[in-house]
Amino acid sequence: MSTRTLVIIALLLVGAAAPAVAADPRYPDWPCAQAKVPEISLAAVWAGPSLDDVKDKWKADDKVDSLVARLAARRTSMEDAEKLITEFLSNSKDKAQNGKMLFAGLFESLNAQRNSVMNGLERVTRKQRAAADKVRADTLALHELQDSPTPDATKVEQLSNQLTWETRIFEDRNKVIRFACEVPTIIDQRLFALGRTIQQEME
Repeated sequence: MSTRTLVIIALLLVGAAAPAVAADPRYPDWPCAQAKVPEISLAAVWAGPSLDDVKDKWKADDKVDSLVARLAARRTSMEDAEKLITEFLSNSKDKAQNGKMLFAGLFESLNAQRNSVMNGLERVTRKQRAAADKVRADTLALHELQDSPTPDATKVEQLSNQLTWETRIFEDRNKVIRFACEVPTIIDQRLFALGRTIQQEME
């Protein structure tokens, strides 16, 4: 690939893939097409009894605490998670209390997990913004080197290689962002589905 072609590709890539201006001015670093919802609403995922009396109790119950960790982990399939819930609550003396504690733990844990993912997305977006500026600057510098009366072939090659590497990293990060943008929705869906299973077992 010629260095002039690389210059054109770098400019097009950064222009097309740089994080867009946020639709919501409250969250200028939010890169996803989906609107940013900082926290899951309890009412959107739980139609069971009030959790007010168990919010601070679930961590003190070793069985509930351990199960919450397994259920919140995305490596635990939904099928396995539902089986674990059914097994736990079917053997509970107080299904209502244990079911509430279990969901209170899931709600807190998955909200924290979701928040961590969203913070990570915004950190990467800030890095991408800085990376886009660097690619533009290096592209212009390469262009100037090429257009000089006596271009230094060694410097042109070095900067060309650097620009190739920078654009590759930039595009790889964009792929990560596109994938990670789906994760908060996946967490929402997981919490809703597990909450429904808990409610069914409590009835």
